[in-house]
Amino acid sequence: MNAIRKIVGNLAFQVLVAILAGVALGHFFPATGVKMEIIGKSFVDILKLFIAPIIFLTITLGIGNIADLKKVGRVGVKALIYFEVVTTFALAIGILVAYVFKPGQIDIKGLRIEDASKYTSQSGHAFNWGNFFLSNFTLQVLVIAIVTGIALNLFKHKEAAIVKLEKVSKLIYKLLRYVMYLAPLGAFGGIAFAVGKFGLQSLIPLGKLMLCVYFTMFLFVTLILGLVMRYFHFSIWKYLKHIKEEILIVLATSSSEAALPPLMNKLEKMGCSKSVVGLVVPTGYSFNLDGTSIYLSMAVVFIAQLYGIHLSLGELLGILGILMITSKGAAGVTGSGFIVLASTLTAIHKIPVEGLAFLLGIDKFMSEARAITNIIGNGVATLAIAKSENEFNPTTEVL
Repeated sequence: MNAIRKIVGNLAFQVLVAILAGVALGHFFPATGVKMEIIGKSFVDILKLFIAPIIFLTITLGIGNIADLKKVGRVGVKALIYFEVVTTFALAIGILVAYVFKPGQIDIKGLRIEDASKYTSQSGHAFNWGNFFLSNFTLQVLVIAIVTGIALNLFKHKEAAIVKLEKVSKLIYKLLRYVMYLAPLGAFGGIAFAVGKFGLQSLIPLGKLMLCVYFTMFLFVTLILGLVMRYFHFSIWKYLKHIKEEILIVLATSSSEAALPPLMNKLEKMGCSKSVVGLVVPTGYSFNLDGTSIYLSMAVVFIAQLYGIHLSLGELLGILGILMITSKGAAGVTGSGFIVLASTLTAIHKIPVEGLAFLLGIDKFMSEARAITNIIGNGVATLAIAKSENEFNPTTEVL
């Protein structure tokens, strides 16, 4: 009886049941399922309220407690190098799987076509770092927090200020813990809306692409990220088990941002220092989009295959090079992934931009895979950099 009570009381179990209930409602009663959007959206919006204060407090306290400020710069540079290397692997593995399994070799006449004009109309605009920063709220908070943290570190009475900020931080995390009790409701609303609006039947024509995307994400997590974790003497499977609640929330809501606050909390509890968590996780949400990188590279090859366009090895390497630049603009703005994809296709010239129209109908169901891989990748990056900086002090045997 106690075992059953323990399972039923587990947040991950409750979220999973809510997801199954949401799928059933959306499939059998689609009109009602669509109305559940407000529940899922409200939950995500509430969680997003915690992003700014948690990033600000974590970074400010982390930097404020660092004896050597040079470490801040070192962690930042190390994180950016790590992000570039790993996302390049993500782009490459996406191209490789799409090239081997050829998900685009299907009859184009039977596919559902959506209006892609709002994305293709912006494809001619060059990537602008200024616009990227101004539209990315997480990066703005990150910069403000770093400046504040350095100022706090140099403050004469910093110990008293740190005590006050830690009290505020504990209060924020306590509130977050209460909000997480609403996770099953948020998961139910998010998945019921997705299935009700887009329908499971929309997955059939592009089922091969869906399977390839999910298979590639799984391959990347277990192989590439698994090797990174093993190198630093961690277990990828224990890590995934530890963040299962966050993964399920992302699965239901399609938003990796929704899991950012609880992920940062979990990483600290695992043993990562505040400074590393505060610097790596928010930066990773802008520059370490592993799942998005895989999807972008697969989508380019998929569209080429749809139109029967042969790509040579040189052209595939060219696509990889272009995506290494354009993929950095895939954070911060809703729909930016499609804008980046349109910009990439425009730069290649050989592949029709109109091919985006075939992807829009099932994008909602692939966004879950992207978001889940993004959150897993950012957690792995944090653990790896914390370990390399001797900033990992495990409190329990979770990894």
